[in-house]
Amino acid sequence: MKKLVVIGQGYVGLPMALRAAEKGFVVVGLDTNERIVRELGVGRSHIDDVSNEELAEGLAAGYTASSDPTCIADADVVVVCVPTPLSVDGGPDLRPVESAARTIGQHIRHGALVVLESTTYPGTTEEAFAPLVSGDLEIGRDIHVAFSPERIDPGNATFGVQNTPKVVGGLTPACTRAAKDFYSVFVDVVVEAKGAKEAEMAKLIENTFRHVNIALVNEMVRFSHELDIDLWDAIDCAATKPFGFMAFRPGPGVGGHCIPVDPSYLSHRVKAQLGYAFRMVELAEEINAAAPLYVADRLWQALNDNRKSVNGSKVLLLGVTYKPDISDCRESPAVPLAQRLASWGAEISYHDPFVPQWSPRAGAASLSSVEDPYRAACEADAAILLQAHRHYDLERLAAEGSLLLDTRAALPWGGGVNRL
Repeated sequence: MKKLVVIGQGYVGLPMALRAAEKGFVVVGLDTNERIVRELGVGRSHIDDVSNEELAEGLAAGYTASSDPTCIADADVVVVCVPTPLSVDGGPDLRPVESAARTIGQHIRHGALVVLESTTYPGTTEEAFAPLVSGDLEIGRDIHVAFSPERIDPGNATFGVQNTPKVVGGLTPACTRAAKDFYSVFVDVVVEAKGAKEAEMAKLIENTFRHVNIALVNEMVRFSHELDIDLWDAIDCAATKPFGFMAFRPGPGVGGHCIPVDPSYLSHRVKAQLGYAFRMVELAEEINAAAPLYVADRLWQALNDNRKSVNGSKVLLLGVTYKPDISDCRESPAVPLAQRLASWGAEISYHDPFVPQWSPRAGAASLSSVEDPYRAACEADAAILLQAHRHYDLERLAAEGSLLLDTRAALPWGGGVNRL
C-alpha cells in the first residue's frame, strides 16, 4: 500500500486524508498543532464536515494523526494543505507554505510526488515551493511536484472530495501525470491543466468570479433600496432565463478564506510584477468590505424610523458565522458590523447555535451566545439576521422582535421585517 502524508489537518486536509484512507492509502495527517493531533488521535473531529463517526472509520482504515515530520521520509505522496493568509502589505503570507516545503525537503525521498493545494498566486509552486522541496533532486525525474487547487466548500452536503472534479498541473508533463494518477484513485474526475501556473490561476478565477459578482449585487442593493425596487424579486425574475445568467444575491458581506482573501493574491501579483492594478478586484474588495457597514447604516435608519437612537439600543446579531449551518467564523462580516454598531454605542448580543463564544474584537472579552434567541429578539430593540441557520424558526423570530433587519431575504418584507 502507498503511503500518503497530508500536511495541514483543517477543512481541506482532513477530509482528503480520510477519503484517501478509505481507498487504501496508509495516511498520516501531519499538523503542527499538538492539540488537534491529540483530538484526532482519540476520534474527536474539530471541523464541521467530518463527524466523529467518519473520523473513527478513517482511523480504522489506516489514518493516523501526527506532529512528527519524519513520517515524510517513506511517503510516496505528500500533499500540502496549509493556510495562506494575507500579509500586512496585502499579498499572500507564504511562511506556512515555505515552512512546509522546507520540512518536506529535509525528509523527502527519490520518486515521491509532492502536491501543493494551498491557494496562492500563479508562480508560487515553481518559484517558491519547488526549490525548497527538491533541493538537489531533479524535478520530473527524481521527484514530482505539482499544484492542485483545493475545492472544499464547508457545509456542502452535495459535493465533497470524491465528486468534485480535481484540477492538477505539474512543473513537467511527468509531474502532471503523476498527480493525475494519484488523485484518480479517490476522485471521480481529474482535469489536467497545461501546467502549475494554469492550475493556480484556475483557482483564482473561480473565486474572483464570485467576488466580483457578489460585489455587483452588493452595490445594486444600495440604489435599489433608494429607488424602492425589490432587488431580490428582480434577481429571481432574471434567474428564470435559461441561459447567459447566474444568480448572485446581496448580503451583509463576504467571509471565509476564499472570497475575501484569494483574489487579493492575484491583485498583489499583478501589481508587484507588472506594475498596474487589477481594478476589477480592487473595486470588488472595496464594495464587499463596505457591505457590513451598509448594514449598520440600514439599522441606524430603521431605528431612527422607530424614533430610537442606535446609542443605547440593544442589538441582537443572529448567526455570526460566514455561511449558514457551520461553525466557521473566518473573515465573518459579523465582526466589522458589530464593531461599527458598538462604536455608535449599541449594546451588542448575539446568538449562534454553532458558536458558543465569540469576540468581535481581537483581545476583547468574549461574548456568550444567548440561550434563547426568540426571547432575546423580543427584549432587543432590533435584531439582524446575518445567517439563516436551519436551526432558526424564522417566522417566530419575525413575530417576537419589534424590528428585524433581514440581510438574507429569508422572510417576506413587511411588519417588523426590513430587508436589506
